[in-house]
Amino acid sequence: MAMTGVLPSQALRQMIEAGEIRAEEPLTTAQIQPASIDLRLGRIAYRVRASFLAGKGRTVAERLSEFEMHRVDLDEGAVLEKGCVYVVPLMESLDLPAEVQAVANAKSSTGRLDLLTRTITDEGVEFDRIPAGYSGPLYAEICPRSFSVLVRPGQTLNQIRFRAGQAILDDDELTRLHEQTTLVSGPAHIDAGLGFSVDLEPASGSLVGFRAKPHTGVIDLSLIDHYDPTEFWEEVRSTEGRIILDPGAFYILVSRESVHIPPDYAAEMAPYLAMVGEFRVHYAGFFDPGFGHSEAGGTGSRGVLEVRCHEAPFVLEHGQIVGRLVYERMSARPEEVYGAGIASNYQGQGLKLSKHFKPFQPG
Repeated sequence: MAMTGVLPSQALRQMIEAGEIRAEEPLTTAQIQPASIDLRLGRIAYRVRASFLAGKGRTVAERLSEFEMHRVDLDEGAVLEKGCVYVVPLMESLDLPAEVQAVANAKSSTGRLDLLTRTITDEGVEFDRIPAGYSGPLYAEICPRSFSVLVRPGQTLNQIRFRAGQAILDDDELTRLHEQTTLVSGPAHIDAGLGFSVDLEPASGSLVGFRAKPHTGVIDLSLIDHYDPTEFWEEVRSTEGRIILDPGAFYILVSRESVHIPPDYAAEMAPYLAMVGEFRVHYAGFFDPGFGHSEAGGTGSRGVLEVRCHEAPFVLEHGQIVGRLVYERMSARPEEVYGAGIASNYQGQGLKLSKHFKPFQPG
């Protein structure tokens, strides 16, 4: 494979045909995104005592024998309980070429439900990072943090992206790309990626975000545009351009900047320096080629921020930089880009909950 960069949809189809990406059941067209593949849950969930990595020389199956508490049959649908840790074998497995590595991440809708989902592999020493040449099964570790969820086989909570060679743009390259095609509205803060900040001064009204309620019902992941958001979320409002994050609470906020991903590039959201505050932003981090880009029907899309505060209450202020986008070259432009002729739930988004909720109607 001579190409360098993140592999586009047409290359992913070739990998499927070559048996480098395998599945218990044939992959569907809907799974193949412009620069990634959605991974499907298998039929059994293992409730485990603790999160784990397989480690060198060990398989996930071996570690499950150490940590398994009981098994949950997903065939008829089953509830994964808030605060518990589960490991689910995925339908897909890999037999990667020696020059191709992979990275996985939670899907946008997964992250917006505070559903911590990470990919683990045999002999893995990192979550979501799959070394070049890996051959073996894939597993999803799932820990519902705010809401219990009802899941079924075949549902997709995480996705995987493949790359060959060095694909990440350094700061000089990123600066030149921003000069050629505006990547972000407002000033470009470029330092190990493109920085973005939080919007706590909305153009109208005082609604700046949502906070997950602590005691709610179950969310059935198969139901779209179904739930009343007020049953699961509290409004977060501010007239001062700041809010105080409570330890352990989960928030949905939005970036001040609108983001553009040109069709020949992809991006991944990465945490900002820990020294800016004791909180984590964004569990779901892939931005497909064409996200928010004019060629794909977008006029800039703001990034939704999934925020969890850690040890102490923290004052978050309007315009504070909270994360960064790391841009990567595509090895070729995808045949279809985000928002152009494919189902793209979040093109042109602002402050938005996951697709499972009805549109929020301010009181």
